[in-house]
Amino acid sequence: MGKKGYYKGLVLREFYFSDTLSCADISERIGKSLPLTMKILNELIAEGYVRESGFAPSSGGRRPVMYSIVPDTIYILSVAMDQLVTRITLMDIHNEHVTEIERFELPLFNNPDVVKVLAEKMNEVIEKSGVARRKVIGAGIGMPGFIDFNKGINYSYAIPDGQTLTEYLSEKLDMPVYLDNDSSLIALAEFRFGAARHKRNAMVINIGWGIGLGMVINGELFRGHDGFAGEFSHMPMFNNNKLCECGKTGCLETEASLLVVVEKAAEGVKQGRLSNLGPQFPSGHFEQDCEAVIRAATMGDQFAIELLSEAGYNIGRGVAILIHLVNPELVILSGRGALAGRVWQAPIQQALNKHCIPRLAANTTVEISTLGYQAELIGSAALVMENMVKERKKQASRLPEKWSA
Repeated sequence: MGKKGYYKGLVLREFYFSDTLSCADISERIGKSLPLTMKILNELIAEGYVRESGFAPSSGGRRPVMYSIVPDTIYILSVAMDQLVTRITLMDIHNEHVTEIERFELPLFNNPDVVKVLAEKMNEVIEKSGVARRKVIGAGIGMPGFIDFNKGINYSYAIPDGQTLTEYLSEKLDMPVYLDNDSSLIALAEFRFGAARHKRNAMVINIGWGIGLGMVINGELFRGHDGFAGEFSHMPMFNNNKLCECGKTGCLETEASLLVVVEKAAEGVKQGRLSNLGPQFPSGHFEQDCEAVIRAATMGDQFAIELLSEAGYNIGRGVAILIHLVNPELVILSGRGALAGRVWQAPIQQALNKHCIPRLAANTTVEISTLGYQAELIGSAALVMENMVKERKKQASRLPEKWSA
């Protein structure tokens, strides 16, 4: 990719994260002169990718012209995976779904067909969308596990022999594919579009089948030395002799994950606990059963509230440790579990009151994500836009040839 193509990629990336911008805004963000920035904008306008979108609100002087990306020119394939369920969708430049979200069960553990099935489903979504493949600039994937973002490797789950996961999928889809940990991408979505936007230090808790963590530190997404930072779920916090999937015992997720909540709900119903969950619970499908528990809790079911409150208190104990270590401005509860909304806040705050030094927690707020269960899909798309202008030695660029001049 030549310098001109690189600069155009930078400009389009800034539009993605900010929607409308003036020439001066873009010049400042990409660190290039106003004349060069205007030249790039004019070329993008001539090529049909950018358009004028009116004038900025008046501030007393001459109002600058504002620009934005033309709809129907750039699309991103977004994939959000957890241990049991995969969601795939095609998104436009405004993070709107072009297709219905393809949602299906795809267990990751001890499943050698994961990558093959994933490639087939991703191709199907593009074909069903009716969008020309040349307009899809790349695919972003969020997965649980120990992921080396730079190498495209997930060390926790099987990948094709001799290839990285991203190499295999790039070959099957004929486009760049980027991979990152699901909790890191949820944090990226919150940082770029959600509650952590413009925040310097924020902790994003991914409440799901495990308890993930994404960290924004000093205004940047923090992944750690090898990309493995944020394994919040596996903090050893209990002497419960419960074996975790990581092979250790007493991890946070053994008492606080949504899988544990569903299991406790099933046991309670079996023992005759009074609840609106009903005798048909559990259904045998964890996703459906999880949604049933959360729905019951938000409708006031005392048993469901009790279960989520117990999990929330234990999450709060873990958050107290984070506050002591990092002193964040904000803690965001995101991911699948965010659907339970305010049910989480009281027990988590109770744990903070009990386990935090008041001075350390005084200026840390706890909020429920407004992106919720969509956060990982948004983060997967943002991952592509953040990396669309970086040279990838083993991935073919999908940018139009005329950008590479």
